[in-house]
Amino acid sequence: MSNVHQLALPGVLESSAIEWVWADETEGDTDVTFAHTTVMKHEVVEALAPRDGGVYLDATLGGGGHTEAILEAAAGARVIAFDRDANAVAAAKERLQAFGDRVTIVHANFASVGEALEKLGVETVDGACADLGVSSPQLDDAARGMSFRREGPIDMRMDQESGETALELIERLTDDGLADIIFRYGDERRSRRIARSIRRALGDQELHTTLDLRRAIVRAVGPVRVGGVDPATRTFQALRIAVNRELEELEALLAALPARIAPGGTAAILSFHSLEDRLAKQAFHDKSTWKNLWKKPLGATEEEKSVNIRSRSAKLRAARRLPIEPTEDATQTEEQEDDR
Repeated sequence: MSNVHQLALPGVLESSAIEWVWADETEGDTDVTFAHTTVMKHEVVEALAPRDGGVYLDATLGGGGHTEAILEAAAGARVIAFDRDANAVAAAKERLQAFGDRVTIVHANFASVGEALEKLGVETVDGACADLGVSSPQLDDAARGMSFRREGPIDMRMDQESGETALELIERLTDDGLADIIFRYGDERRSRRIARSIRRALGDQELHTTLDLRRAIVRAVGPVRVGGVDPATRTFQALRIAVNRELEELEALLAALPARIAPGGTAAILSFHSLEDRLAKQAFHDKSTWKNLWKKPLGATEEEKSVNIRSRSAKLRAARRLPIEPTEDATQTEEQEDDR
């Protein structure tokens, strides 16, 4: 009998369902192509310091590298892992099947962490990690539409079964609305010029693929300079962040963690651009809740950077959950009980 359960959770996914997958299932005939090099794996595990019997949360399962490392570090540990990418879920399911019921994979966005843990009967976890942003398989798959180097649909969704595509977003927005997104999420100073060029291409029926989108951007700002960053980089990043609501999702996760991580447990956030890192920094700045493990975020080692280009922009912040201070009313009640 299958161990896959569909539980109705309105608001979690647009399909109003969350899928629970135990890693020991082998249903076959599933595309598990999701080769991904785990970034700062050892640093994340050292920050979490997994222990036997501990329960840990991996908010961004991806290829399963961090989850696997946690399970290997402590023989009796369990991991509850989230991902909204069906391909990632399928690949991790195969990779982690040897761990059996020590790992539970949740096919959902990580904004639903609190609700999902309640459904599983887990009040708190002993640590949590999140490897943010886009993964290499998502960039490399032309059908996902996240890369300007490969021709594909202007999609950019991490969960291709729900939400609007990047093209639908462009169609819905005004020139100013599109420019605001490109400026806010891409830090692109030429956002208005780019937005007008993209919308013009749309009106002229010349916007069908990712290469069409790049051409519209190049028409606005010119070709790449020698040794420079491709002119489409910031705009593609901005559209992807907007389509997947990446910052809103991260804000929801960070807001949920204080109530879901047990005192003494650690939260480790691995980010790849300044907007993500800023949110993590602000969340961990709450000194009544968190104690930062390091004054500044860690970066990848030079050795790792030399073999994994994606790690070059990585920043790891980690903080330990402090004990919950009793409120004044609670303190008075305890004192009254002591007097009895």
